[in-house]
Amino acid sequence: MTLSKPVLLSGIQPSGQLTIGHYTGAISNWVKMQEEYDCLFMLADLHTLTVRQDPEQLLERCYDVLALYIACGIDPEKNVLFAQSHVPAHTRLAWILNCFTYLGELNRMTQFKDKSKQHESNINVGLFDYPVLMAADILVYGAHRVPVGEDQKQHLELTRDVALRFNSLYGEIFTIPEPYIPPQGARIMSLQEPTKKMSKSDANQHNYIALLDSEDMIRTKLKRAVTDSGNEIRYDVDAKPGVANLLTLFALTTHQSIAQLEQAYQGSGYGKFKNDLAEAIIEHLRPMRERYYELRADIDKLQDILRSGAETAQARAQRILQRVHDAVGLIPAPF
Repeated sequence: MTLSKPVLLSGIQPSGQLTIGHYTGAISNWVKMQEEYDCLFMLADLHTLTVRQDPEQLLERCYDVLALYIACGIDPEKNVLFAQSHVPAHTRLAWILNCFTYLGELNRMTQFKDKSKQHESNINVGLFDYPVLMAADILVYGAHRVPVGEDQKQHLELTRDVALRFNSLYGEIFTIPEPYIPPQGARIMSLQEPTKKMSKSDANQHNYIALLDSEDMIRTKLKRAVTDSGNEIRYDVDAKPGVANLLTLFALTTHQSIAQLEQAYQGSGYGKFKNDLAEAIIEHLRPMRERYYELRADIDKLQDILRSGAETAQARAQRILQRVHDAVGLIPAPF
């Protein structure tokens, strides 16, 4: 690893099964970027606690997601893989950043408003303050680039605002991060509600394709995927959002252009199109799934990867955290 490369940080909450949307929109891009960037990829386990989790399931899913990261092509020898909760610098910096973040800024966060409607019985402070912890995740490593979907772009803008505010008071302490939004595949939509983003936390399992779904389950979900009343296979997000979403998935998993797919399935009807898409996804995921099960069986190796990653991440984060302590006048930390 060389620190001369620009730093990139990203992570996914282990709050459910990772979907094909995570793979095509996030992890596959991470794999491409690991040669170009100095990458840190975390299990965003602290962020999951804003919603009540089953402790045993959360623990297992953390290992699941780590194994999937590696199975999808993230090399633990080239990148820092770690659990957010293993690096105390995240929460220590988050408290300091809370003191430089305005209430009005957090009140404008649309994701809080959306999630509050989904979890009306548990509108907790962590859910409201989530963007500040996310800012700490990013700023504590001096990240230059952060891969984000459209739903997280507002949080990154807040991160930039808080970092600029802090720097204006104390000098160039924080690197101001830039977003990286993939040009295609960043928003894979729900199979049953194609105007909504595919989500691993969706209560209806037929809305998403999980990376660990069985082959028969993938076929069933694609067969039931919403299209429209016509039978023309054409990319039109407004008129045919379901078909457009399936074409996007097909293009991403076969490396064909949407125009090529439109031509290939002209006059074919939805049945053949969906069947072929299901088989394409199954074949595309097969090597990853085989590697996943091999990795997941070796819990000692996964724990060693997390231990090594946490040590590296904490050492790097501590350098910036100490600069922050010095800037605001806190006593130098003994560790």
